[in-house]
Amino acid sequence: MKKVLNKNLTLFYDKNYPFKASKKSNKTHTVTLGIGGNVGNTRARFQKLFLSLQRGGVVDVISSSPILKNPPFGYKNQKDFYNAVIIVKTNLNPKNLLKFVLRVERFFKRVRSFKNSPRTLDIDILFFDKISIKTKDLVIPHPHFKTRESVLIPLAHIVERAKK
Repeated sequence: MKKVLNKNLTLFYDKNYPFKASKKSNKTHTVTLGIGGNVGNTRARFQKLFLSLQRGGVVDVISSSPILKNPPFGYKNQKDFYNAVIIVKTNLNPKNLLKFVLRVERFFKRVRSFKNSPRTLDIDILFFDKISIKTKDLVIPHPHFKTRESVLIPLAHIVERAKK
């Protein structure tokens, strides 16, 4: 199913997007991940990512948003992006979670050509519990989340669903 929000934004309701876990996780940390991509069949890749995360044991998937199709920003001469938000629980610390996320991106053939370039899969750590981190390699909360519809719209769906 899809829901057109306006001429530039469309929400897609696919298998596992949105999702809400039926059982509680015993892992320590709650993390919000932003995912995106615009190379190849991104929606199918999101399904594979979801199953990979669920089966891998490193994280427990707690919930996910619908998938938002939206225009690129920064470098605009590329296809529209698909984005979603996934809430997970993990026992990893932020530094090790970043290593894990980068491994997952590589597994899904992420190539970093230039800033804001087309990509198969991008995974951002938006929030990690309620902590703030600012290092050369990692900034949490994500510094641009408040200005990106690609985060705000999917995140709003998770928040709204959590209230029900």
